[in-house]
Amino acid sequence: MFFLGLIAGSFLNVVICRLETGETMVSGRSHCPRCGHILAWYDLVPVFSFLMLKGKCRYCGKPISIQYPMVEMATGILFLSIFNYQFSIFNEFSISNFQFLNSAFNFFYFLLSTFYFLFIISSLIIIFVYDLRHYIIPDKIVYPAIIVSVIYSLFENLNFGHWDLFGNWKLEIGNLITLFNPFIAAILTGAFFLSIVLITKGAGMGGGDVKIAFLMGLILGWPKVLAALFLAFTAGAIYGIILILMRKKTLKSKVPFGPFLVAGTLVALFWGGEIMRWYFGYLF
Repeated sequence: MFFLGLIAGSFLNVVICRLETGETMVSGRSHCPRCGHILAWYDLVPVFSFLMLKGKCRYCGKPISIQYPMVEMATGILFLSIFNYQFSIFNEFSISNFQFLNSAFNFFYFLLSTFYFLFIISSLIIIFVYDLRHYIIPDKIVYPAIIVSVIYSLFENLNFGHWDLFGNWKLEIGNLITLFNPFIAAILTGAFFLSIVLITKGAGMGGGDVKIAFLMGLILGWPKVLAALFLAFTAGAIYGIILILMRKKTLKSKVPFGPFLVAGTLVALFWGGEIMRWYFGYLF
C-alpha cells in the first residue's frame, strides 16, 4: 500500500501542476515544468528518480521542486496509514486470517470505505499543496470531494438490513442521529466559517475555507470535527505568531489557512476520538 501511495503521489503532483497551468488532466505526457521536455518513464519513478537526479532535471539541469518527493512520500505514508486504520475499525475481524472475507457484504464495505478514504486523502493533499502555493482552494477538487463524501455518508450510515429466520432480506434504516451526524457537523462547521467570513468581510477567512470546513464535517462527523478545528486554529495561531516574531509577516499579512484545516482533519481522522477523550478528561 505504501508503494501504491508513492505512485498515487506522483499522479497528485501532476494534478497540482496542471491545475496551475490549466492543462487537461487526462491527456498529455508528463514534462519538465521548466524546459518543457517530455519525461521518460525512468524520470518518473517516485522519490527514486529525484534522488538519482540529485534534485535536478535530466535535460535542463534546473532544480526540481522538493514538493515532488515530499508529496509522494506523504501520500505513501498516508495510504499505508489509511489501510491500517481500516483494519482497526473492523476490529471484530482477525487481521491475520482475514475473517471478514467470509462475509461478502463486509468485504464490499471494507473495499468501498478504503477507496473512499484514499480518494479523500488524495483530495486533501492536493488542497494542502495548492492552497499553500497559491492561497486558493481549487473548486475542481473540493466540490467532487464534497459530493463523494455526501454519497458515502448516506451509504455508511444506512443499516441495509438482515436475513430473517425465513430467509427473507429485511431492509432497515439505521439510527437517524447517526445518519445525519456528518451532515449536521458539516452544516455547523460551514456556518461557523461563513460567519467569520461575513463578520470580517473576507479578511479573516475566505470562501474556500468555508468549503473545506463543510467537507471536514462530512469526513469526520461530530465531535471529531471539533478536534480538527482545535488543532487547525492552534497550529495556525502558533505559525502566525512565529512568522510575526521573525518579522516575515505582519498582522495584516495573509496566511493560507487551508493547510492547517487539512492537517487538522488528517490528525483527527486517525486520533480524533482519543483527542476528544483527553480534552474532556482534562477539563472534567
